Amino acid sequence: MTSLLELHAVSKRYGGVAAVHQVSFNVRRGQFLGLMGANGAGKTTLFSLIAGNQSISAGQILFRGQSIVGRRPDQICELGVARTFQIVRPFRDMTVLENVSVAALFNARKQPPSQIKHSIERVLELTGLSGVRNSPAGELTLSRQKRLELARALATGGELLLLDEIMAGLTPSEVEEVLVTLKSIQQEFGLTVICVEHVMRALMRLSDEIVVLHHGELIAKGTPQQIADNPDVIRNYFGGA
Repeated sequence: MTSLLELHAVSKRYGGVAAVHQVSFNVRRGQFLGLMGANGAGKTTLFSLIAGNQSISAGQILFRGQSIVGRRPDQICELGVARTFQIVRPFRDMTVLENVSVAALFNARKQPPSQIKHSIERVLELTGLSGVRNSPAGELTLSRQKRLELARALATGGELLLLDEIMAGLTPSEVEEVLVTLKSIQQEFGLTVICVEHVMRALMRLSDEIVVLHHGELIAKGTPQQIADNPDVIRNYFGGA
């Protein structure tokens, strides 16, 4: 299976501090890749480099074999990379439907106009937001605002979805609901997903492979079981001997 995304020795420095240091890995089409690491490991920074929210200091990022280094976030989104944010960022005074419709404008070039409305309705249905479609986004619960982040990312029509702690702050039952939602979405849309998550049982269940960052460096990549058994991961992430 061909790689959709390739990172080659990607680095990001802030003065003398390396937030990300020579990180390299590939993501296959249709893969669900977990991105794991303690707070400050460089996970969100790496997402921002891929999505164009920050510029890289060194290295190369390829999407569908094409360099996306130096492109603006909107250009990268139009190519097919969509992301959610750890801190939700809805247009608070706009309705759920309006939020998703704005995101769908990025998809307007990829689908006939007659298909856009159907796509919006399907996204609302899959993310469980149909019943609150006319509610202001700022009045939603945290769980539903997280779902709105996901809905907006999906509505852009992206092929690669970057999920940044979409389950953070949710109750165990809400986490279970999101797990079911994510699996349904990936199967229906044929998406490739990279997911940053601290809810470990969720990450282990969803991921085909997991990449582990520690102080900005990649220290392990493998199946969930290989990661759970990796002594470097146990020592640096779980605090084991």
